[in-house]
Amino acid sequence: MNFQTLADKAIAGDVLSQEECLAVLRSSDSQILDLLSATYRVREQFCGKRVHLHMLINAKSGLCPEDCHYCSQSRISSAEIERYPMVSMEKLLEGARKAKEAHCRRYCIVISTRGATKGEIHFLTKAIRRVKEEVDIAICCSLGLLSEEKARALYEAGVEQLNHNLNTSERYYPEICTTHTYQDRIDTLQAARSAGLKLCTGAIFGQGENEQDIVDVALALRELEPQSIPVNFLLPIEGTPFAHHHDLQPYDCLRILCLMRLVNPKQELRVSAGREAHLRSLQPLALYAANSVFVSGYLTEPGQDYQETWQMIKDLGFEIEEHAENAEAVC
Repeated sequence: MNFQTLADKAIAGDVLSQEECLAVLRSSDSQILDLLSATYRVREQFCGKRVHLHMLINAKSGLCPEDCHYCSQSRISSAEIERYPMVSMEKLLEGARKAKEAHCRRYCIVISTRGATKGEIHFLTKAIRRVKEEVDIAICCSLGLLSEEKARALYEAGVEQLNHNLNTSERYYPEICTTHTYQDRIDTLQAARSAGLKLCTGAIFGQGENEQDIVDVALALRELEPQSIPVNFLLPIEGTPFAHHHDLQPYDCLRILCLMRLVNPKQELRVSAGREAHLRSLQPLALYAANSVFVSGYLTEPGQDYQETWQMIKDLGFEIEEHAENAEAVC
């Protein structure tokens, strides 16, 4: 397979075929550098050398009634994590200031829930207005299943985009969750877009899915055209049903990231949960496909400190972009 040909297709706006997508995932270890070189052409074409940092706050932890098998906060998890109700407004402001100090482009407010209640939406919109007044930073929320009415309230409060991941292919979805459906997630994304919010939606890899599932979710994301695509690698947490999944190797993660960039060439592609654990010493290579990273942790799991991430970006010759160049910017 000539990966430069795939890069040419991606830059031209053409979708890769099923066979081409599978060829990326099946590339040999000796082809990894060729694959990264081709993928970087696409990344540079649309995103330059820019990297965006993002920071999460777990604003309500371990109280979710859903049974997502990968999640330490689900009702079926016995993982030893902190469990607490909604944090205070001051705590949300403190998190925003920390994100700003770390030169993050976006501050992500996440709660464990099936879907935020009206009361939670009311509290969060008040808090978000204060954040927007006092801290110059973009806001993303991840609040479970949402109606268009609730999404519009977030938009009017100043939320830029909504995170709600597809997580896997439609075919495999019943294997990772039974308390809501893949279509429920699509409906939430459509409601958010109708309300004016940008979309942040991606997937978790390493959950036992097959190669076709990886290709299918990559192509499904292309159809959705979200502004931002987080690429997560499963952290097999003790006490969750997926604690036994230890299948991913560093090159597997790089192949997946390359596929996601080649299929979604213009999107902000974020290497997210699991990058430290699975990519290990190869973490810098992820940024030849991705142009965004989370810093300082992932809800219930620790992550690379933002200062270490700054150094990694500097060593690569890339630059941190704290603000979008224009209102319509994707990458």
